[in-house]
Amino acid sequence: MSGHSKWSQIKRQKGVTDARRGQLFTKLAREIIMTAREGGANPDSNFQLRLAIQKAKDNNMPSDNIERALKRGSGEGGSSDLVEIAFEGYGPGGIAVLVQAMSDKRNRTVQEIRHAFARYGGNLGETGCVAWLFDSRGVISVGCDESNAEEIELKAIDAGAEDVKSEKGLIEIYTQPGDLEKVRQALGADVHIISAEINMVPKSTIFLNEHKAVQAMNFLDQLEEMDDVQRVFSNVDFPDSALEKMHN
Repeated sequence: MSGHSKWSQIKRQKGVTDARRGQLFTKLAREIIMTAREGGANPDSNFQLRLAIQKAKDNNMPSDNIERALKRGSGEGGSSDLVEIAFEGYGPGGIAVLVQAMSDKRNRTVQEIRHAFARYGGNLGETGCVAWLFDSRGVISVGCDESNAEEIELKAIDAGAEDVKSEKGLIEIYTQPGDLEKVRQALGADVHIISAEINMVPKSTIFLNEHKAVQAMNFLDQLEEMDDVQRVFSNVDFPDSALEKMHN
């Protein structure tokens, strides 16, 4: 399992404050707006929209918020000035970083992200400079215990999963993007699905020492905290000692 996945698990275990949850709902709403605007507001015919709505439900976003986002995406609730912006570059220790953002003020977003890269000794690059280091994959994170882990893994493989990795009460299931929904449904309603989404998965990872790893965690955390940033992907792998520092 990649270091970033372990880090994400620790952040989930630490809980989400009301302020952070409000920020999360804003990001989820933006994702629904954009996918509805680009592929239509009917989830039955828009796979990306179905994923966005399910992701919102998985994070306990109120139904009213989802409906408002759908209306904005379809143009009923007023026009949206949001645009998608992608950034690529290198962070502490030379790690590759992909940033997906949505913003109604492009220049502000570019300046904030460039400043974050510079602050941690990294730099933004040209389009394509690190994207080749990642593959687009469906990733399903499942909570489990020793009693049902093997059963969940076998279900996922039988449904067409490409890879399954387990660690400390968490199973990560990797699929082709088009198979994500099929595999998720095959797991059954009694399985605790934490998240299911299309991610950029690194082909290989860079292992950092504790000092550089802590820098990288702070850097990625700052990026994820930005209002305009939707998601951040990296090819970093963290030592357990660095993860423990964040956990504490």
